[in-house]
Amino acid sequence: MIDTVLSGAYFGTMEVVHEGSFKEVKTLVMTFPFSNAGFAVVLPAENQECLLEGMKELFKQAGGVPTKIRIDNMSTAVVTRKSRTAPAVLTDGFLQFATHYGFETQVCNPRSGHEKGSVENKVGYVRYHFFAGSPIMKDFTSFNHELAIQLVKDQERRHYEKGVPIKELWQEEKNDLLNLPEMSYPVFKEIEVKANKYNEISLDGARLHIPRCRNHSLLFCLLKSETYQLFNGQGEVIDEGPRPYMHKKRDIDWMTIFMDWRRKLRSMPYSRYWKYLPSRIQLFLSHPDWQTQAHRVEQLINFLTTQDMLSIEENLYELLSESKDPDIYEVTWQSYDQFLQPFSEKKVVEG
Repeated sequence: MIDTVLSGAYFGTMEVVHEGSFKEVKTLVMTFPFSNAGFAVVLPAENQECLLEGMKELFKQAGGVPTKIRIDNMSTAVVTRKSRTAPAVLTDGFLQFATHYGFETQVCNPRSGHEKGSVENKVGYVRYHFFAGSPIMKDFTSFNHELAIQLVKDQERRHYEKGVPIKELWQEEKNDLLNLPEMSYPVFKEIEVKANKYNEISLDGARLHIPRCRNHSLLFCLLKSETYQLFNGQGEVIDEGPRPYMHKKRDIDWMTIFMDWRRKLRSMPYSRYWKYLPSRIQLFLSHPDWQTQAHRVEQLINFLTTQDMLSIEENLYELLSESKDPDIYEVTWQSYDQFLQPFSEKKVVEG
């Protein structure tokens, strides 16, 4: 039978670039010790909704459900930690999920790092090989699809001890998986919320302004891993959208980066930040003449004093036409867009 280890409290925190900004994501990793096959899924947070959705995706990638899953004492799955005298108590949500998929849950003993060493090592492996240099993420779905493909390719390497390809060992181990149930487990949480006098509700540590929501005496939130819906007491949807943590990001300091590039023009295409530039800006800077490059860097520095990079990308041609310091070459910039297709297709996870 299979003894599968699931990373628990050791969700790997990774960094990607999403919509022109750095974004921290949580990577849930499942590893099979016999074959050393590993599967991973990127999630926006570490709450129970994300954990269970992540596990569903990992089961799908593996093609079945492990008979046993060992977890750490994570609060999203464990109410009371395991002790020397008493077993761990699982949350109702996690217990129902485990019952639906038919796997047995093993909770690690406190301060027993050796019990989860395999999955901790795999988290580090995934971080080093698939998240070096902060890969670009268009969205969670497409990123996880590409990550899954790369992890399958990774199974072609040889096992570090057994000397045979991991994929051969995995095929043997895979035979012991439980079949996926016909019905997927619906992952959501319902909570009651209250509106303050400013028509705001608190959700995920943030305040959301919902017009006239304080007029309702009863409000419920239906939470999924990425979205929320707000209902009144009659079951009517009065608001919905992405959960607040979906917007968390850290801006790339383009002004400092361009100031540095101005001093070291030749290093610009080799900088770790070059790949994060919008494709139109990359093309604008990709001129063989260094004087033209220097001039265009100066133009972008001027634009950055009043606008962010995404706005510059969107309005580049208008900004250039309105600039008091026009480009030294007369160019119809709109004609450049025909060359951008190759750039837009390079949205893959970089290993």
